[in-house]
Amino acid sequence: MANELAFRPKTSEIPTNPGVYRFLDANGRVIYVGKAKNLRARLSSYFAPLDTLLEKTRRMVLTARDVNWTIVKSEFEALQLEFTWIKEFDPPFNVRFKDDKSYPYLAVSVGDSVPRVFVTRNRESKGVKYFGPFTQSWAIRESLDILLKVYPMRSCSAGVYRRAELTGRACLLADIGKCSAPCIKRVDAETHRETTRALVDFMSGSDLSHISELKSRMTKAAELEQYELAAKLRDNIAALQTISEKSTVVFSDQTDADLFAFADDDLAAAVSMFIVRGGRIRGARGWVVDKELERSGAELVEYILQNVYGGENDAPPPREVLVPELPDDAEAITAWLSKLRGSSVELRVPQRGDKRALSQTAHENASHSLKLYKLRRVNDFTARTEALAAIQKSLGLATAPLRIECFDVSHLGGTGIVASMVVFEDGLPKKDQYRRFNIESSPDDTESIYQTLMRRLKYLNLPSEDSGRFAYRPGLLIVDGGEPQVNAAARALKDSGITDMAVVGLAKRLEEIWLPDNPFPVIFARASDELFMLQRIRDEAHRFAISAQRNKRSSAIATELSEIAGLGDKRVAALLRRFGSAKRLRAATVAEIAEVASIGEVLAASIVEALSGTAEPKSE
Repeated sequence: MANELAFRPKTSEIPTNPGVYRFLDANGRVIYVGKAKNLRARLSSYFAPLDTLLEKTRRMVLTARDVNWTIVKSEFEALQLEFTWIKEFDPPFNVRFKDDKSYPYLAVSVGDSVPRVFVTRNRESKGVKYFGPFTQSWAIRESLDILLKVYPMRSCSAGVYRRAELTGRACLLADIGKCSAPCIKRVDAETHRETTRALVDFMSGSDLSHISELKSRMTKAAELEQYELAAKLRDNIAALQTISEKSTVVFSDQTDADLFAFADDDLAAAVSMFIVRGGRIRGARGWVVDKELERSGAELVEYILQNVYGGENDAPPPREVLVPELPDDAEAITAWLSKLRGSSVELRVPQRGDKRALSQTAHENASHSLKLYKLRRVNDFTARTEALAAIQKSLGLATAPLRIECFDVSHLGGTGIVASMVVFEDGLPKKDQYRRFNIESSPDDTESIYQTLMRRLKYLNLPSEDSGRFAYRPGLLIVDGGEPQVNAAARALKDSGITDMAVVGLAKRLEEIWLPDNPFPVIFARASDELFMLQRIRDEAHRFAISAQRNKRSSAIATELSEIAGLGDKRVAALLRRFGSAKRLRAATVAEIAEVASIGEVLAASIVEALSGTAEPKSE
């Protein structure tokens, strides 16, 4: 059965993002590369009962000993990365792309006096800008057909263009609006070049203003009840948005670079590394570093580079090393890398374009790896048991705290105060027992903590049939904060008549543990499982409090918006999706609000006028 596959990852560990996955054999060789719009759905299909799989698939999963994946931004990127890695690794269970043929590109002859856009499999011509490769000829030709409707530039051959010049008659493409006909001087050379630049900018991803312009025209057409025009513009917008999902995993030049990104918390950092050679991603690595000391981002970068390139058997660095931020002694690190390579190395932070987009993709992979690492560590029964025992010993508790409750407070400038309570039993979250507390008024966080604990602790003194799960007695209370917060919690325990319950505060600055009426904190080892557990519980309480506070603000602004004439539930939802918060919506201009689908300038002006009299609470 499927359970016999020891390397099978837990379903919850697999992301639902688009991406590329690789099955590896016992020697680490890549035996199969595949792509997926949803990695979790696709990979789960390989781990069905073996007798339900096709023969070739069954042989592949029985040969495999591991599977890993790389997240990308879109299904189109996944297709391109799959293409690159099949060519790179030549996996035995793959069939597609192994013929080593050339693949089509979209090309623009920017060096010509009258530039031409065309599809080609040849990348050797000078003065030509290439986009691609595409894995299907029909896909790029369909894209070109759409682009010519928006950017009507020349696409004919030299012979056809010359014949039109001599006869003074344009071809059919000019008659149907897919060419501006520079051959018969309907537009001059400079106007045609402007159209060419607009198409190149769009395909390069640096200019998406045309989509915004089309959206504005679509909205105006709908308001004027010109529905056929609005539908046509809608279709053009959808087409351009599809095309604009360009690849960030294929570069137009012969780039040789190692690109690094990381995601970290106070105890660990997950590193994602993309290896780019010849303009293609030839490999991806990922690993997790336990942070024995607190390190800044710049220090982490230096640490990562030293470990990747510092060994005797490590490969030398490429021409470019791209990092999320420069180390403090960037010049010395650059000189060291150049010495290892034997020629100059450029160490820099990508700011824009394809490399910046790939950096964001690498960061997304690192974030997923860190989340997965923390989840696996928390779900390790042995580690949880040892962590609870260590907490018991360090805090001098009579028994291990099998039930832990943690409290945090969130607000904006003292308004909209919400407190959270999260519950962990045996080191795992019990989300059905989480609670939120609305605080009417409070001068500071210590008073908010006191009020919250008083409301929670009163249930311990009620009969269980009246208090339900609130009657469960925690072995340890945690509050987010330092000495003032933990003393407020201790005061709530005393006023509730409870004298045998432990309470601690976990301060975020140095991750120290504070006990009531004690001027000296308890310090746990930074990489220890016990601190990792307390930190995870505290962070979950913080996340839950922030979420509750945002929901409260969102509900308030949604109610306020729904009272504006012309705004229904769908338009309110569209505004909140577009701007994300009341603060951003209040700061938006009439033009920015009018860009939201189905909201024109008249309604946008009404929204600005209605919101101008209500101030957004100031964030701390």
